Amino acid sequence: MNMIQERLGNLRRKMQEKGIDIYIVPTADFHQTEYVGEYFKARKYITNFSGSAGTAVITADEAKLWVDGRYFIQAERQLLGTTVDMMKISEPGVPTIEEYLEQTLKDGGSIGFDGRTVSMSAGNRYEKIAGKKQGRVIYEYDLIGEIWGERPALSREAAWLLDEKYAGETAAKKLARIRKYMKENGATVHILTTLDDICWMLNMRGNDIEFFPLVLSYAVITMEQTHLFIDEEKLDDGMKARFAGDGVMLHPYNEIYEYVKTVERKEAVLIDPARLNYALARNLPDGVKKVEKVNPEVLFKSVKNPVEIENMRKAQIKDSVAHVRFMKWLKENVGKIRITEMSASEKLNEFRMEMGNFIRPSFEPIAAYGGHAALMHYTSTPDTDVELKEGSVFLTDTGAGFYEGSTDITRTYALGEIPDVMKEHFTLVVMGHMGLANARFLHGCTGLNLDMMARKPLWDRDLDFKCGTGHGMGYLLSIHEPPAGFGWRFRPGDAAVLEEGMILTNEPGIYIEGSHGVRLENEILVRKGNANEYGQFMYFEPLTFIPMDLDAVKAEMLPEETRLQLNDYHKKVYEKLAPYLDDDEKAWLQKYTRAI
Repeated sequence: MNMIQERLGNLRRKMQEKGIDIYIVPTADFHQTEYVGEYFKARKYITNFSGSAGTAVITADEAKLWVDGRYFIQAERQLLGTTVDMMKISEPGVPTIEEYLEQTLKDGGSIGFDGRTVSMSAGNRYEKIAGKKQGRVIYEYDLIGEIWGERPALSREAAWLLDEKYAGETAAKKLARIRKYMKENGATVHILTTLDDICWMLNMRGNDIEFFPLVLSYAVITMEQTHLFIDEEKLDDGMKARFAGDGVMLHPYNEIYEYVKTVERKEAVLIDPARLNYALARNLPDGVKKVEKVNPEVLFKSVKNPVEIENMRKAQIKDSVAHVRFMKWLKENVGKIRITEMSASEKLNEFRMEMGNFIRPSFEPIAAYGGHAALMHYTSTPDTDVELKEGSVFLTDTGAGFYEGSTDITRTYALGEIPDVMKEHFTLVVMGHMGLANARFLHGCTGLNLDMMARKPLWDRDLDFKCGTGHGMGYLLSIHEPPAGFGWRFRPGDAAVLEEGMILTNEPGIYIEGSHGVRLENEILVRKGNANEYGQFMYFEPLTFIPMDLDAVKAEMLPEETRLQLNDYHKKVYEKLAPYLDDDEKAWLQKYTRAI
């Protein structure tokens, strides 16, 4: 019996002890964070799947894992021999988790989960399904924790304050905006559990999740005070003094669960069902009015203020310079010295560190050669690290955390002469990227309206990529920041109007299993254009300035409009970066930004 099968056996014994028929293990901490710390990787522990998204559902005789298109290839490999079946989200014939629960739960049965790791909205859906079968949900037990013998400890890393010269707005002003929103919506109390919302609100950053400068905490905001639930050992005296000055009272991290039980019935509590965990929602006293709306911080932080925008422009220039130096080094040295996926990734990081004010990578780097590039979220390890050789492509999807802001950039490089099919696919991705980058649209559009501008060159040829085309960007927070993004599939409540000041990524791609992958990703800033009798027109300002590798472009495939757009972009690349380069680097960049 392999390790995962043994763990599943242990879990099923615990389920039987607690009277649980179906147990759900999401990819989440107590704060609905997308990427979680080691302590919270329960789904990886019980399935062996290491991707950043997926939900496991275990019964007495079945184990299922729901994953999206980014992870089909990876999950298939990592689930081999585990007895865990992959369920491909949105594929024909594959039931949703809720449909599976309805089909599988017996009359009078029970659905179990750790209520701290499941959102209120998801928990309510599970509760409704159980109710249809005259059953119940059991949310009080962390069964994975009960069988995880050497579970990593919760992080106790120090927190720090982000200076106003980077944040652009004080915590006091942000709290005033939040209280204004509360008043306008008839709320007197606001419960926050999402780490990026809390860290944005208090201009606080930390080290509790690898790559993401977030701090494990909860917050309760009233009209007079802000209650912060956090391990006080993470705060130095300066932070405590700043918080006290802003009316922030400190409480132990886990005390939140008892604290919410004391909310008076006369209060009206503003909560976001998608972002508040189910256990906290259940701990609110009966009779307390719930004002259910998206956390106001979600939209507030997605629209960057002028200081943040200017800083993020600077961060992108820094990272663009680092990328150009890396691209030059890679092109000049592949095939001459030994370069592997991991050593190339480390070299890119070295160039970034030379730019100053570098904190850390902003997410786990993807450095993928050849067939590995077909895995959308591949991570190279000592076991998979391969040497880069001429004749194929090398994809890097990486980011930097500078004090001036976070970056998320993908480039695919031709190493030597590559096959025509790779050039064709690269050129199609360039066409899609330029189509979206040069969109002009009326205010009121969402990413759902614009996504096809990136996919059209692929769809015209019966090709596609099984993920979104882009996402919102946080400022030293989460790299995938809601509510804005680009995607074609309609999901209720998942599309936000594109507002001036939002920063998103534009990253179409093509992924051919076992052969190659191509992705080209820039960050773009939403700007206002002309306003006339038709309404307010909008456009995107490019923030990232790195060549699209002309060695991989089939110029004869490009429509005239795309060719002119690519030439215009490359002209801007040279103009923006030349002042930071020496003569040799300038001459090299001229070649890779030449008009075609």
